Amino acid sequence: MTRALLLIDIQKDYFAGGRHPLVGMDAASDTAARILAATRDDERPVFHVRHEFASDAAPFFHPGSDGATIHDIVAPRDGEPVVTKGAVNAFVGTDLHERLRAADVDELVIVGAMSHMCIQAATRAAADLGYACTVVHDACATSDLTFEGRTIPAAQVHDSSMASLEFGYAKIVSASKID
Repeated sequence: MTRALLLIDIQKDYFAGGRHPLVGMDAASDTAARILAATRDDERPVFHVRHEFASDAAPFFHPGSDGATIHDIVAPRDGEPVVTKGAVNAFVGTDLHERLRAADVDELVIVGAMSHMCIQAATRAAADLGYACTVVHDACATSDLTFEGRTIPAAQVHDSSMASLEFGYAKIVSASKID
């Protein structure tokens, strides 16, 4: 089995000063950076995914903007693939699946943002495509949401997202429990 690290949307717009800062993004990205370093030390494959909307009318990740670039804390090294997506799901409209297959990957460790959107979508799609998925919950971040006039705090959004993934799509672990 070849296990790869999949870093999703750890981009500047999600940090303080960006167009859509997330709750807990600094802590999540610090954890993701430690996982990235360990993955590199183990000489396992690393795949970066970044989101860029097609239009400047989008709320964030404008085409060619600094906010749409991958944050320096997890910056890709030469030779590490970077997949640019225009949809929530990292597999839609990209060659991610083909790149993973070409690298003989069958297991993914997934980190990044946002827990309730891109992490959910990519994990579900990966599982449906036959990958064994592990999501590192403390290396993911999200934001508060609103529903029917109520604010759902980011911590609850995140926990709900992780619980739904754990129910049938992925193993959910903390960084300290990655094997």
